[in-house]
Amino acid sequence: MTFFDPSQVPYREIAPGARIRTMWGDRIMVSVVDLEPGSQVPSHTHPNEQMGMVLEGSMRMVIGGETRDLKQGDVYLAPSNQEHSVTNVEVFTRVLDIFSPPREDYKPNA
Repeated sequence: MTFFDPSQVPYREIAPGARIRTMWGDRIMVSVVDLEPGSQVPSHTHPNEQMGMVLEGSMRMVIGGETRDLKQGDVYLAPSNQEHSVTNVEVFTRVLDIFSPPREDYKPNA
């Protein structure tokens, strides 16, 4: 597929109050993440490199023990197998995440 309509992609809950919609090709995946106030993404790792941008709202992110409060326009990188988490979501927050290679566990029926 060459074009995607994110509004037609079903959501998947990854943590209470944290929902994603994913679109992917052979070597890259884009994920739109919606975080409700009070939600958090527990500390985790994965072999995929992850880079993201806060599209709206704000959150606190910890990557490899380094903590940053992020707001609209901020960009982050979670290297492969680096522990990371999200907390302090006080307002609705939308994030664009890019994974390489695509996360198999974020594809339908995974």
